[in-house]
Amino acid sequence: MACTVAQGRAIGGKARTVLDRLSQPPRRALRIACAFVGTAAIAALLLIAATPTTASAVDVFGALRLPGEPAFIVGHRGDRSEAPENTMPALELAMDELDFVETDVQLSRDGVPVLFHDTSLERVTGDRRSVGEIDLDGLRNLDVGAWYGGAYAGERMPTLDEFLASLARRETARALVELKADWRVEEVRRVVDLVERHGLRGRVVLQSFSLETLFAVQQVSPTTPRIMLIRELPAEPVALAERLGVIGFGTTAASVTSVPGALEALHEAGIAVLCYTLNTNDTWQDVSELGVDGIITDQPSELDEWLAVTAPGT
Repeated sequence: MACTVAQGRAIGGKARTVLDRLSQPPRRALRIACAFVGTAAIAALLLIAATPTTASAVDVFGALRLPGEPAFIVGHRGDRSEAPENTMPALELAMDELDFVETDVQLSRDGVPVLFHDTSLERVTGDRRSVGEIDLDGLRNLDVGAWYGGAYAGERMPTLDEFLASLARRETARALVELKADWRVEEVRRVVDLVERHGLRGRVVLQSFSLETLFAVQQVSPTTPRIMLIRELPAEPVALAERLGVIGFGTTAASVTSVPGALEALHEAGIAVLCYTLNTNDTWQDVSELGVDGIITDQPSELDEWLAVTAPGT
């Protein structure tokens, strides 16, 4: 619809008035706005500075290995050659002597993280139930040492809290903690809270075969170092590691040799490779020649002696 010249002038005058006000806001309002923006920017910078960066493989494991360089030793479920697996005697032997100790965590029926490997209690305790079917008090009544030998009769299943307290007392001890099966976010948070409570950030690496569990850890605590356990490396392992935010893979010796170039590509990306569970001189020799970073073994003392002979100075 057409308008008169007078109407056009009136509209134009109002528009200029609005533009003038927008281009020249009241000084007090401007000062308040600037102060708010400045405060928000400072708060954001402080938040960024206070947030710890994600640990890298080098932070946790040291320099990644070249072919022929000795790997670090991980005591599988403690030192199983000297004491029953996943008991405090086996774990403390490994913590006192090795770079890393490995253990397994499950939840009791009442939600307490405890150290145990199998899906059934039968092999170790004679009880056919699973960890998740029994409250903590019931689990603590089970004997997890007598099966190994009379000297260990009466050993009780440790809690994760108990294990982490012992780890914290040893300044150089570090641990790989496997979360068995699938864990939800609220369950993972219990583990992360215990690690933080004991001041062990960066000294405990969480690991799992479960993608659900790894994503839950990533959601709860993206700065917690974590490893993906996998029986066969994929064709593009670097892409998978970056998607999950893991610092390494725990895999089989056969998997490392069956994917040409995988180890080199992972190392170039700063991602570690550990091999499980190797207990003979031949397998130790094979993976050492490849340049894997860590060897998980049931025979840590023997591996240590073998490395002393084959790689003097370690």
